[in-house]
Amino acid sequence: MIAATPRHLLVPRWWETADRGGWELRDGPQNPAGWLPAAYDDQTLVTRVGTRHADHATAGDTLDDVRPTSSATHPGLVVDMLQAVDIYDGADVLDVATGSGYSAALLARSLGDAHVTSVDIDPYLVDVAAGRLEEQDLHPAMLACDATGPIPGSYDRIVSMVAVRPIPPSWLAVLRPGGRLVTVLSRTSLLIVADKVEDGTAVGRVAWEPVTFMAARTGDGYPPRLRQRLVETWELDGESCGTGRYPVVDIGRARHLATMLELTIPGVETHFIVGRDGEHVARLVHPDGSWARASGAPDALPVVHQGGPHRLWDLVDDARHRAAMDGTLPVRGAAVHIHTDGRISLMNGTWHAEIR
Repeated sequence: MIAATPRHLLVPRWWETADRGGWELRDGPQNPAGWLPAAYDDQTLVTRVGTRHADHATAGDTLDDVRPTSSATHPGLVVDMLQAVDIYDGADVLDVATGSGYSAALLARSLGDAHVTSVDIDPYLVDVAAGRLEEQDLHPAMLACDATGPIPGSYDRIVSMVAVRPIPPSWLAVLRPGGRLVTVLSRTSLLIVADKVEDGTAVGRVAWEPVTFMAARTGDGYPPRLRQRLVETWELDGESCGTGRYPVVDIGRARHLATMLELTIPGVETHFIVGRDGEHVARLVHPDGSWARASGAPDALPVVHQGGPHRLWDLVDDARHRAAMDGTLPVRGAAVHIHTDGRISLMNGTWHAEIR
């Protein structure tokens, strides 16, 4: 299935981060020596940045530092997702987020065209992926639609290559009794594997390994980030100044820690740098005006400035303290209950979280 699927033909052009920041176009047909290694390395290839698809760019094009909006997920993760959803002969599968068409190709080769439906919000992505799959004699159903809204058909399996939050109620509506859905929750590293039960809800677990995906979008791009507010925090003293309980950590890389923060106060954006003198500096901002800046040597307790209605760094330290006391964070392996309205209940011992 994998060996028979030429991934490079599905990703002829892509964007790579430039040394000076921003994005540079890579054109596979113009550089065959670089095309095949990139396509068959286990890496994600960004195919759309902001509103600009790599297919619509030309050699030498660059873009400013805007957010990726579509990609060809790295093959290892695609295979992991397909293994988690547990496909079987005769299963009808909904593939959410067509992207390059790679996951749809693997499913169609394994199950046959008639058992695979792939959807994406971007009509261009759907059309171009369908054409490239046809060149490989693959003809799954390809639909341009918002996967967070109504979805035609009914399915035994739903596998999503984008993150959502909450679970779209339409997914449970089209998932057959006993069917399974696999997805990641937006702005977290929580991979959810859940099976539909008799009352129309779904129950399952959070996978132990953290996984992240781009968030599902309902428009042409994502809302703007709080970058200006991050810049402003360099100079603020705040209403609170003290010493943190643990050395500065890059929260963006500590994925379960970032997830705990997101579950506690959704919407926090983070930034981390290492200064020329080796000092670690982490900054956090929230749409409600809360912010925090922690700075210190790598092995020292940091000086922490905070402001706004919430003490964001205190919440980080609370989560780190829990991990130190318990040996792990409760999101790992938590039980999941997905309600028919898309709400998600997470439970692990005495810990409980509700995602709406």
